[in-house]
Amino acid sequence: MDLSQFPNFKRFSGKTILAIDYGTKVTGTATFCPGRDPFPLLCASIIYQSDQQIISEIKKITDDEGIEVLVLGLPFFTDGKESEMTQRVRDFGTELQKSLANLEFHFQDETLTSFEAEDRMKNSPEFNFKVDMKKIDMVAASIILEDFIKS
Repeated sequence: MDLSQFPNFKRFSGKTILAIDYGTKVTGTATFCPGRDPFPLLCASIIYQSDQQIISEIKKITDDEGIEVLVLGLPFFTDGKESEMTQRVRDFGTELQKSLANLEFHFQDETLTSFEAEDRMKNSPEFNFKVDMKKIDMVAASIILEDFIKS
């Protein structure tokens, strides 16, 4: 899929973006630098211990990868309504922004990204046409990043 046709591709060209699929079990991440990378790249799966631990791990990634923009997936019900998790992710986003105030920050609707991640894995030789639960959150983060570029 060619993402270069979308306005956010040009807007963020040359900037390294980290997308985050926050979870209370596993948080997945993916990176993308429009104009350098051909597509979003899987980055890391972080096993959840606490929000502060997740923020600490994300800080390390931002330093190691030269991240300039953070995109945090925000979950909604399919009818667009908010859930308890939506508010939890908003609260996490507030703490993340405080901890990494020097980075540009955006929320991105992540509705159904986990289902799409499963579907992509089932249809991809990269994953042997199987859902790899160790990578699903990273794949969801890469979809969040694609959606952000397309928005």
